[in-house]
Amino acid sequence: MSTTMRPTKWASRLLALNAWLVFAFFYIPIIVLVVFSFNGSRRVNIWGGLSTRWYPEVLQNEVILDALKNSLMVASISTIVATILGTSLALALDRYRFRGRKTLDGAVFLPVIIPDVTMAVMMLVFFAQVFRFIDSFGPRFQLGIYTIVISHIAFNISFVAVVVRARLGQLDPSLEEAARDLYASGWRAFQKVTLPLILPGVLAGALLALALSLDDVVISAFVTGPGSTTLPVYVFSAIRRGVTPELNAISSLMLLASTVLVLGSLFLQREPKSKTNNQGE
Repeated sequence: MSTTMRPTKWASRLLALNAWLVFAFFYIPIIVLVVFSFNGSRRVNIWGGLSTRWYPEVLQNEVILDALKNSLMVASISTIVATILGTSLALALDRYRFRGRKTLDGAVFLPVIIPDVTMAVMMLVFFAQVFRFIDSFGPRFQLGIYTIVISHIAFNISFVAVVVRARLGQLDPSLEEAARDLYASGWRAFQKVTLPLILPGVLAGALLALALSLDDVVISAFVTGPGSTTLPVYVFSAIRRGVTPELNAISSLMLLASTVLVLGSLFLQREPKSKTNNQGE
């Protein structure tokens, strides 16, 4: 009996060790980043004691504040539009049958699985062609905030649609049918029955889209223009000149914001606990 259990114990120990090594590989650099954001020395490779001096300096830097303002503007607009369009797309794919539905269903996952740099090049080429066409009629356009917003909407729609559709898959269609049997119109049934039930999924998709928009570097860097630099693009461009304590502080704040948004999205996506019926027990 003991001989047959030994391989299982060793296998479980190796799997546990592998899990700890993976977690260490992922999270030790993050921990080091956060710890050194409280480094009192300006030289990031020398520990100068605990200090919070870099956080007030970051919040007083006008360039960083302008980049943060651009990021919040882009993230807010793109999240609202992507949530509306992504929810509508999820409802259309889940509830209706139409020509080209399977093709559209597969295309929804493309922005999720293709590399960011491919998406960035696609958006850059798209804007170049559109601007060339518009310029032939007189007005001239250039890359700016609005091109970043359009790009973020383009890839966030898929993430929202996937999350909302997963929520729709958990609903009982008979609830809507009951509302229709009680003479509720299609819009009334959606407003009073469907929307409240899928609202956690909609909010989860919105939080995920907000986090992705605030964190995006590659796509934003390709489609940004003068005066429209977002905070992640600023950090990426500044780090080429060397890592500074200010960058550690900015990165730590961005990490905190992203963690809160992602945890909020996961919390809203959790399945509600089934209510147990204790009658008769």
